[in-house]
Amino acid sequence: MRWMLDALTRLPLPALYAIGRGVGFVAFHVVRWRRAVAFANIRAAFPDATPREQRAMLRASYDNVSDVLAETVWAYGASADALAARVSIAGGEHITESIAQGRSPLLLTAHFCNWEWLLLSAGAQLKVPIDAVYKPPRQRVFDDFLRDGRSRFGGNPVAYKGFVMEMVRRRAEARCYAMVADQTPIAQDDKHWTRFMGRDTAFYVGADTIARTIKAPVLFVGMQRRSRGHYHVTVTPIASPPYPRSPDHQIVEAYARLLEAEIRISPADW
Repeated sequence: MRWMLDALTRLPLPALYAIGRGVGFVAFHVVRWRRAVAFANIRAAFPDATPREQRAMLRASYDNVSDVLAETVWAYGASADALAARVSIAGGEHITESIAQGRSPLLLTAHFCNWEWLLLSAGAQLKVPIDAVYKPPRQRVFDDFLRDGRSRFGGNPVAYKGFVMEMVRRRAEARCYAMVADQTPIAQDDKHWTRFMGRDTAFYVGADTIARTIKAPVLFVGMQRRSRGHYHVTVTPIASPPYPRSPDHQIVEAYARLLEAEIRISPADW
């Protein structure tokens, strides 16, 4: 299996796009993977859109996910220069200046646009160490493939169960900590409720906890698709220490508002 995954990374991007769209066609038309859920989310988030516009958003979202799948595989074999040519970054100085000052920033992003390229492009262009929390897949071969791909330009994927220990182990070093913070918390976890995209939505409060624990400046990393295979990243400050003693979840709330604004610009990338 691993040899096949590695072979795919050597294919040109147009060929991978064709494979991705084939997978997307099966997911959308044959298996109808999560179509009902996705369409319900679109109708709740964009009630003023016409049914035709809502259906167009749904179809475009599956096309975009197919392209992201292809682009992810391509990036695991691409050079730093090739990737940098496809991803521009504005506000990267907020990250590099924090590192230069000996502070470890907390970067918050989401499953939006091509989130897989964020870690790779930041490492390739900003040249800073980034520990990125992730949930390992059950199959070891896929986990090894993801870890090897994501760490190509200095990134350090860290399983979520060991993330706190990794921060403690590296507490004397100035480095970035990155979280894809739009995961749905499980029932027993602490959570922050807010109105998000037309629905009451729960968010993890881990970002608040981590920022206070390591006294980290918090940055939102947004991403917009400029054209097929080309993206623009914007780094926006959310909060910086000192923080109040009692958690008020303002960091999570600010993150939710910034993410919602990003989604409304390009619904099909959500």
